[in-house]
Amino acid sequence: MKAKKGKVSVMTGNYAAANAARLCRPEVVSAYPITPQSEVAEQISAYVANGELDAEIVEVEGENSAMNVVCAASLAGARVFTATSSYGLVFMYDTLLQTAGYRAPVVMVNVNREPPGIQAVSGGQQDLISTRDSGWVQVIVENNQEIIDQIIMAYRLAEDHDIQLPVMVNYDGYYLSYLAESVEMPLIEDVDAFLAPLKSQPPRPRIIPGAATGCGTHGMEMGYVEARYKHWSALERAREKVDDIDRLFGEYFGRSYGGQIEEYRTDGADIIIVTSGSAAGTTRTVVDAKRNEGVRVGMVKIRLFRPFPEDRLTEVLKGRKAIGVVDRSLCFGWKCGPMCMEIKALTPDIGRMPILSYIDGLANLDITVPHITRVVDEVNGAAQGKPFQEVTWIPMEE
Repeated sequence: MKAKKGKVSVMTGNYAAANAARLCRPEVVSAYPITPQSEVAEQISAYVANGELDAEIVEVEGENSAMNVVCAASLAGARVFTATSSYGLVFMYDTLLQTAGYRAPVVMVNVNREPPGIQAVSGGQQDLISTRDSGWVQVIVENNQEIIDQIIMAYRLAEDHDIQLPVMVNYDGYYLSYLAESVEMPLIEDVDAFLAPLKSQPPRPRIIPGAATGCGTHGMEMGYVEARYKHWSALERAREKVDDIDRLFGEYFGRSYGGQIEEYRTDGADIIIVTSGSAAGTTRTVVDAKRNEGVRVGMVKIRLFRPFPEDRLTEVLKGRKAIGVVDRSLCFGWKCGPMCMEIKALTPDIGRMPILSYIDGLANLDITVPHITRVVDEVNGAAQGKPFQEVTWIPMEE
């Protein structure tokens, strides 16, 4: 059985996110507006006001309280949703850790934007990077259609009995948040059907008023270690589950994204360009052009950032002649970008080869066709034994 054809509309990434959340029928929503996420919170509130969504909107004074609200509501058994960006993500950091530690299956949209340090109301993935060890599942999407589809898949993942972890869906602020493009919006009855298997699972533990319970108590010794081990193990299980859910989504809705990673023209490729988010579309364009010129290049798009897709990446990167990694963020303390650092950690399994790190697209700067063309040319040169620069800040060298 397959889903019916949904309505095709033109909408921004923020409206796509709000619509997708509405289709999943959250019962409690709390989100504080912050650029460039504000439209998500505003539109969800409009859906509740006009009767399109039966949910409790909890107004709060800031993002820290918003995460506390959805965490508590989730522990009480409700399906929840929230959204944030940049400073908002940083402001909720303590409750972000708390929500992960409590194993609350919260689904949150994070509209990527440069975080504190230097004031920058502009796009970048540093907010995502700053929370990579928070214990959340973190997924990065490329376009507005993937925003819709991944939010639906996020609920199927977060509330899975074998996972029970919060999921953060990341998309590039100022690029996708305000980009209007054609999307197919699934029918709500089909989303209900896709999420229906969650109802047949064993009930998850929840807070019941008047009943004895322990929540948020101080962890001591082996009790703390056991809770941490189970959390860590659930995050490890999420890799395979992401692949399974993506496959099931594809079978039902007719769209799939490769699960943990998406490969593009990797068969027979000597070199691989690794990227994420909205830059993947530009990279595909360059890969096609370079293939026509006879350059054996392919692309890998990282979708699942936490847990890191080490097995899938090892399989696709092993034995290549050179790899280029494009990061839209910084890894302070390492001589490369953060995703490049993670790729370099796979060296014992993928073999020794040139791995070139490129920093680009910070603070709303575009990652352009000429930029990616340069990346491909330099990585291809390194594959042929030519001298190469280990780390390149592309905007600084234009």
